[in-house]
Amino acid sequence: MSDTQVWSREEFEAKLRERGRGYHIHHPFHVLMYEGKLNQQQIQCWVANRYYYQIAIPIKDAAILSNCPDIDVRRGWIQRIFDHDGSGPINEGGKGGIEAWLQLGEAVGLKREDVQSLKLVSPAAKFAVDAYINFARQRPWQESVCSSLTELFAPHIHQQRIDAWPEKYPWIKSDGLQYFRNRLTQARRDVKQGLDITLDYFGKSREMQERACEILQFKLDVLWALADAIMLQCCDVKIENGVQYVRQDQV
Repeated sequence: MSDTQVWSREEFEAKLRERGRGYHIHHPFHVLMYEGKLNQQQIQCWVANRYYYQIAIPIKDAAILSNCPDIDVRRGWIQRIFDHDGSGPINEGGKGGIEAWLQLGEAVGLKREDVQSLKLVSPAAKFAVDAYINFARQRPWQESVCSSLTELFAPHIHQQRIDAWPEKYPWIKSDGLQYFRNRLTQARRDVKQGLDITLDYFGKSREMQERACEILQFKLDVLWALADAIMLQCCDVKIENGVQYVRQDQV
């Protein structure tokens, strides 16, 4: 028997939640966003770049489904695709998260066709998102499920935007915030399924538990790299002593 003791289920979950310290809510760009220090062009740049991530989510989830032989998991996980792609005709109310994000784009002053064209997306943002899709395609489905657990920390950032944006960015039409309202409920539901699978599968040994923490860190790094890419494209950034600063006269 290994000298390294297995964490209890509660300890294991706590270790995963501790990784939230590296969530992109703490990235300088998101801090500036929350503080209301971004201008309209920078908000538009963020929305346009993040659209590439939004359209990748159902592709990532389809990859997980294609690798998963467990019918019960598939029956639950497929709801995520409906959540983002929608189900049924859009004109009959079958809207999903991608449509809601396009409405956010319109709310911040972007043309729908410009967002959908992806011409506003930086190469670095595409690289970060594609790395996540490739992970979901190539790794065992349980690892891909574990990587989704950044959703543990998502409701807080969604609530921040719902609370702060009407005051900080009153020019954004309120109906554009529907994506964030939807995700408050959806993310919490998704977390339960993903967390249960992760705790069950990776909780068998300390080595596997630590592997789960590494996987979650990988996904946190993807999101941080995506925020880096957006910040470099959307802001006038200078580097001093290895630290990024945004010129305040530009925000």
